[in-house]
Amino acid sequence: MIPAERQNLIVARLSGRGVLSITELTELLGVSHMTVRRDIQQLEREGRVMSVAGGISLPQRISFEPSHLSKAAMAHAEKAAIGRLALELIPSGAAIYLDAGTTTLEIARGLAGRDDIAVVTNDFVITALLTREGRCRLYHTGGAVERENQSCVGDPAAEAIRRFNFDVAFISTSSFGLRGVSTPSENKVAVKRAVAQSATRSILVTDSSKYGRIGTFNAVPLEALSAIVTDSGLPESVRAAIGQRGITLHIATPDIGS
Repeated sequence: MIPAERQNLIVARLSGRGVLSITELTELLGVSHMTVRRDIQQLEREGRVMSVAGGISLPQRISFEPSHLSKAAMAHAEKAAIGRLALELIPSGAAIYLDAGTTTLEIARGLAGRDDIAVVTNDFVITALLTREGRCRLYHTGGAVERENQSCVGDPAAEAIRRFNFDVAFISTSSFGLRGVSTPSENKVAVKRAVAQSATRSILVTDSSKYGRIGTFNAVPLEALSAIVTDSGLPESVRAAIGQRGITLHIATPDIGS
């Protein structure tokens, strides 16, 4: 059986089962663990499967992104830890972009006392925080208002972003995999692509629960990222695959009891 046939069989069997272990796959295909893992790596690159502990599952398709209020209640300890670690990646005097989101909001909290940086964002909550408490130079992109996520999206926001040169851009997401960042919202694609094209370093900041989810629209390919800041929940096989792409992986550890 050639690799393409094995890979199609894996996906077909997975569609009926939901989750398959590595042992089940070696028995199904009659090949070694190493061969199975190579097939899985190829399927993950294509976005057809995702690694879980001890095996694989189908990606979870998302048709909409949760509201800002809903996201604020999810994985707060992980997001806070990711935000603290991301702060260490911002050099003195930098121009940075903070994508809309509750993880990037945690970065903004740590920037409030800095007066040496310029911050650009499409997020109203981040803008309000840094307006009240911050000392940085602050710019909002404007654009079409997305009320649920309290941010601006679409071509007008993307055009505003292209006016800047960012030293570091922090990109948020509700879904990512080895193909990159995706979104169920077409209006967010232009914004995220403009950010990645305007930044010297593009860094994805996301808790590990977002891995293996897939939105309708591809936004930023994995290879366009310089680094990913996430938590320890990312499977080891995925960590290895990210490292093989030359992308630096930073693992944040939440404070005990947070």
